[in-house]
Amino acid sequence: MEIDIPEVKAEVEAAFAEYERALVTNDVSVLDRLFWNHEKAVRYGAAENLYGAAEIAAFRAARPAQGLARSLERTRITTFGRDFAVASTLFRRGPGRIGRQQQSWVRFPEGWRIVAAHVSVIEEPPAPAAAPAQS
Repeated sequence: MEIDIPEVKAEVEAAFAEYERALVTNDVSVLDRLFWNHEKAVRYGAAENLYGAAEIAAFRAARPAQGLARSLERTRITTFGRDFAVASTLFRRGPGRIGRQQQSWVRFPEGWRIVAAHVSVIEEPPAPAAAPAQS
């Protein structure tokens, strides 16, 4: 299996960027389109467990449209072959807490879709201690 085929990785990076733009602008139609429209789609959120496209879409429709801006850090997208990818990122919306987002993407005839996602927020971990100087 080939990992990170350049053109495949570029496709997933573009889909991930489209999803992120839709997320922070609350473009629900794009968010719904980029999730797999199937009862087996799963999204574990910071405070919800959603099973199936209908539950995910209902959550999106009811979510407040304010306070969605965030910054991303350490985004990593890895493709496996031509039809599967995992996207992982850290995000920040305010001080003291850090969000984690992971998505499994699959290429379908209609394009790349998220089949499973997990979002969680934790307290900011302490910075790692500096390694002692070598003499």
